[in-house]
Amino acid sequence: MLTGLVAYLFKFKKDHPMPKPSVEKFYGLPYCSTCQKAEQHLKDTGIKLKKYINVREEKVTKTELKELCKLAGGVEKVFSKRAMKYRAWGLDKKKLSDDEMLRYMLEEYTFIKRPTVLTSDKRVLCG
Repeated sequence: MLTGLVAYLFKFKKDHPMPKPSVEKFYGLPYCSTCQKAEQHLKDTGIKLKKYINVREEKVTKTELKELCKLAGGVEKVFSKRAMKYRAWGLDKKKLSDDEMLRYMLEEYTFIKRPTVLTSDKRVLCG
């Protein structure tokens, strides 16, 4: 669900006078249709995308992931319960701690919500 991300991004129309933040980092997958739509909207509205991180190819570090979680408002804001492995591994039947969720996200990129965006004004928005 892209509710927060879409609501935030759609505030910025191409010719709107409101200053647009740039996107410092965009965490996603190039073949994910949701990531493609979010990236296209950024381009269409003139929001600069400084760095695209393919989470499958480029591992997110523990320090980076902790910072994203802190800025997002908690680990579970970044942790994806929609990942197929969430149910396949039986995680839906467990109460995961923040440390466990962090460990799973570091081990398996599919547990990181996509897209996850870090803006220049230090907001983290997760799909």
